[in-house]
Amino acid sequence: MTIDRGSAIWHAAGIDLDLVVVGGAGHVGLPLSLAFASTGMRVGIYDTDRSALARIAHGEVPFAERGAPELLGGMLAADRLVFSSSPDMLGKTESVVVVIGTPIDEFLNPRLAAMREAIRDLAPYVRDGALVVLRSTVFPGTTAVVADAFADAGKTVDVAMCPERIVEGQALEELRHLPEIIGADTDRAAERAERLFTRLQPRTVRVSTREAELAKLLTNTWRYMKFAVANQFFMLAHQSGVDYTNVLRAIKEDYPRAADLPGPGFAAGPCLLKDTMQLAAFAQDHFPLGHSAMQINEGLPAYVVSVMEKRFHPLRGKRVGILGMAFKAESDDPRASLSYKLRRLLLWAGADVRCTDPYVRDEALVPLDEVLATSDILVLGVPHRAYRDLALDGEHLVDVWGASGAIRV
Repeated sequence: MTIDRGSAIWHAAGIDLDLVVVGGAGHVGLPLSLAFASTGMRVGIYDTDRSALARIAHGEVPFAERGAPELLGGMLAADRLVFSSSPDMLGKTESVVVVIGTPIDEFLNPRLAAMREAIRDLAPYVRDGALVVLRSTVFPGTTAVVADAFADAGKTVDVAMCPERIVEGQALEELRHLPEIIGADTDRAAERAERLFTRLQPRTVRVSTREAELAKLLTNTWRYMKFAVANQFFMLAHQSGVDYTNVLRAIKEDYPRAADLPGPGFAAGPCLLKDTMQLAAFAQDHFPLGHSAMQINEGLPAYVVSVMEKRFHPLRGKRVGILGMAFKAESDDPRASLSYKLRRLLLWAGADVRCTDPYVRDEALVPLDEVLATSDILVLGVPHRAYRDLALDGEHLVDVWGASGAIRV
C-alpha cells in the first residue's frame, strides 16, 4: 500500500480487493468495512472525505463506536484495509457495497438526484459482472433505478438491496447478530449477496428489492412513531398536572404488553425523521400517522420552551445551560439533534444560552463546570451517563427524559 501525501489518496496498485465500501469512512461504512475485514477479507474503503480517511489510516476512528478503535488497529496491522479517495479503487473488486442514502430537501421531500448522480459517477469504474449492494436507506424503487443506470452505462452487474439496521455505537455487535435482509430480484444477485453477508452471521431474509427498501423505511418509521406516542402521552399527562413518571411506572411494571413503550425525550438523529418523511412522500403525502409523529417529535422542544416561559417567566435575560448536544445518549453524533433546535428557540426567547457535551466536538460548546456554575436554569438535552450523578437543583432543572428521577418541565 502506498500513500500519496499530497493528494491524500491511498491506492494499492495491481492488488485485487475482496470488497470495496463506497462511503466507507462514515458511521455506517466504517463499522461494516471493519466487520468484513475481521473475517479475513481485504477491504477497500473509498470515500471522498480525505480528512476522515487520513485519520482512519493512522488508527483513529472519527466517531464513537464501541470496539472500533481496537478492531481498526488490528486490521491495519494485518494489512486488511486499503484506502482511497479515487473511484479507481472500484475496478479492483467484484463486490461493491454502496453506503449512499437518499437525503431529504428543505421541503422534507427525498432528493432522488443524489443517488443518480453518484451512480453516474461510479459506473465507469465498476467491473463488468460485479455485485453492487445498496446499504443505506433509499426511496422505494431506487434499486431498480440503479440497475438501469448501470445498464445505460453499458455495465452488466448484479444489484441487491441489503439495508443496514444497526444502532449507532453498537454496529460491530449487531452486524454479527442481526439477520441480514437480502433484497434481490434475481436468484444470482440474491445468492451473491447472501454469500457476502453470511461471512458476518448465518441468518438471512430473502425478499425483493422493493420489499427490502420498504422494510428499512417502515422499521425506522415504526420507531419514530413509538417515540411520538411516548412524547404525546407525556405532554397529555404534564398538561393535566399529573406526574408522568408515576404513570409510566404504573403502565410498565410487570406488564409485558407495555414493555415496548419508551419513555419521553427528544427523538432525533440522521435517520428517523428523514425516513418517515420519505415514506410520506412514497405515500404521496397521504400518511397522517407519519406527519403527526413528525409534528409531535419536532414540536417537543417548542413545548419545553413554552412551559419554561411560564415556569421561569420571563426567560429573557435568564442564563440557560443545556446539558447534552448529541442526538442520543453516549453518542458524539450531533446530526439532527433536537438540542440544537432547543437552543435556537431559547435564544429567540431572549435567554443567554450556553451548551456542553462530553462527546460532541463543537467549538461553540463550553465545559460542564462552566455551565453548572453560570446557569440560572439547566435543561437536560441528552441523558448522558456523565450527568446522572450530578447534584442538580430540581427547582431549576428541566428534564423531559426522567433521568433525574422525576420528569420535570
